[in-house]
Amino acid sequence: MTPIRVLIADDQQLVRGALAALLSMEGDIEVVGEVGRGDEVAGAVERGDPDVVLMDIEMPGGSGIDAARALREAGSRCAVVIVTTFGRPGYLQRALAEGVRGFVVKDTPPAQLAEAVRRVHSGLRVIDPSLAEQSLLARENPLTEREAEVCRAAAAGAGIKEIAAALHLSGGTVRNHLSSVIGKTSARNRHEAVRVAEENGWL
Repeated sequence: MTPIRVLIADDQQLVRGALAALLSMEGDIEVVGEVGRGDEVAGAVERGDPDVVLMDIEMPGGSGIDAARALREAGSRCAVVIVTTFGRPGYLQRALAEGVRGFVVKDTPPAQLAEAVRRVHSGLRVIDPSLAEQSLLARENPLTEREAEVCRAAAAGAGIKEIAAALHLSGGTVRNHLSSVIGKTSARNRHEAVRVAEENGWL
């Protein structure tokens, strides 16, 4: 039987190595590559032609969700499984919107992770049950894409002028977006609004 070809994308080398070692013990799974940045995923997929990509969310060079979007837009045939410490409902909702086939947390037992690889390869969807339940109860992301961009810049510590320059907006427009985010998150100020958005996985 032809083994299921797997690519692992995670910015922690120890995690990548552990996942690769565990999955390589399965007779029907072959690890064909490892990368540590979100912007390295597309190239690695093109080179290694994996059937399944196991991908973290928070990585330098772009998030796992960004990488999943790029693969979807490129028409890639591989199935994406998010394997993350950050089990936030907002992340799950965004990932599913980008065509991600699986979403599990990093403390998933190895046998279950291997089974998740098999299931998504066969065309099924695999979602951690507790996350699925949380997602049903969670608020949908109320932020527009531009509001989320402004929030991400604010979360990185940028001021109004820096955000405006980075996003090619006026200072007034940035303030309007932040004011909108504060209202949508019922926060007292922009710092609290950014925290609420991060905690919900909206960024």
